[in-house]
Amino acid sequence: MKKLLHAVLNKETVTYVFFGGLTTLVNLVVFKVFDLFFAGKWYLLTNTIAWIAAVAFAYVTNKLFVFESKEWTFAVLKKEIPGFLSARIGSYFVEQGGLWCFVELLHFDEKVFDFRLLQLSGKIVAKLIIGVVVVVLNYLFSKFVIFKKKEETNGKEDA
Repeated sequence: MKKLLHAVLNKETVTYVFFGGLTTLVNLVVFKVFDLFFAGKWYLLTNTIAWIAAVAFAYVTNKLFVFESKEWTFAVLKKEIPGFLSARIGSYFVEQGGLWCFVELLHFDEKVFDFRLLQLSGKIVAKLIIGVVVVVLNYLFSKFVIFKKKEETNGKEDA
């Protein structure tokens, strides 16, 4: 039980959740601004613009603060960036598909959710729900594929 708790509540997962939350906030703010700009139309284009801003923010924060990959050499970047973008493109399609389902099938764009002092549009609520799924998927890809630490010859991970 203690080992499981340590696996879940460690510096890496806590910082990932924190920066994942900030990335989600970047995504939501950019989405809301462009949704207003496009008068609520073209929500999938709006989501794409928000995704691009969020991915740029996420790469830098994940690299520096979560997985502590401090090298900015061309050799490191040419490995990390394509892997990061590949994983994020996968989660982009999850987000686009999920948003389409919430808007077109469940008509969330017609709803307003009232949380006592806070009212949220249905599209924002949909993005929050989808965002949880995307954060988990992105963490798994980042942890086990993109920023995977090299193993030293003695079997210990690099610090």
